[in-house]
Amino acid sequence: MLIHPNFDPIAISLGPIAIRWYGIMYLVGFALFFFLARYRAKRDAWRGISYALIDDLLFYGVLGVVLGGRLGYVLFYKPGYYAAHPLEIFAVWQGGMAFHGGFLGVLAAMAWVARKHRIGWLAVTDFIAPLIPCGLAAGRMGNFINGELWGRPSEAPWAMVFAHAGPVARHPSQLYQFGLEGLALFAILWLYSARPRPGGAVSGAFLLGYGIFRFIAEYFREPDDFLGLLALGLSMGQWLSLPMVAAGAGLLAWAYQRR
Repeated sequence: MLIHPNFDPIAISLGPIAIRWYGIMYLVGFALFFFLARYRAKRDAWRGISYALIDDLLFYGVLGVVLGGRLGYVLFYKPGYYAAHPLEIFAVWQGGMAFHGGFLGVLAAMAWVARKHRIGWLAVTDFIAPLIPCGLAAGRMGNFINGELWGRPSEAPWAMVFAHAGPVARHPSQLYQFGLEGLALFAILWLYSARPRPGGAVSGAFLLGYGIFRFIAEYFREPDDFLGLLALGLSMGQWLSLPMVAAGAGLLAWAYQRR
């Protein structure tokens, strides 16, 4: 049995200003996106991606992640609470972000960027899909540093006791998601997209891969205490991942059939 290091969530304190590890992890994710995007655009001219487009992808993508992630958490996880306390919707420093909401926000942002630059929407999503897992990995590492979103009780030798989860050893599910949704998905998509694929295929592979990895990881992650397990013994994260799996498989089939 291991003990979580119980890191201080504040990395740097400058008087009244506190810089948190979770915020730093977001910046790491955005920085990785930026540099990897420029590297691919420069190396693979056939992609037709300009540096100006990448700048817009990052700017509007950040807005999509933050606004979509927050609204997704409000609507998917605590609609009743925030309906009674609407001003707390803006209290993002208290935590509460949902990947599936951020994902929808990014899709909307990419649609705007595609229209602005007069490029196909799927061409944009195919380009960014292999870069997103880096941000997911950074976010999960932030969860681990904060000691939040811990796993279900476990007797595995690597099970870990988290300070805010009682004395019971649990799966370090943040690290599972770091490895699956982050590193593994990044490697798969980076290699798969290394040469030209049918339009929409890389986007479909992302949807399918993320949905499967998230569905698996949820079996080790403790369900939200205010929701618990839902129908069929599945968590909210699993129910939100199933449409992604279906959409990803359908988009892949459509892309190859269309080619």
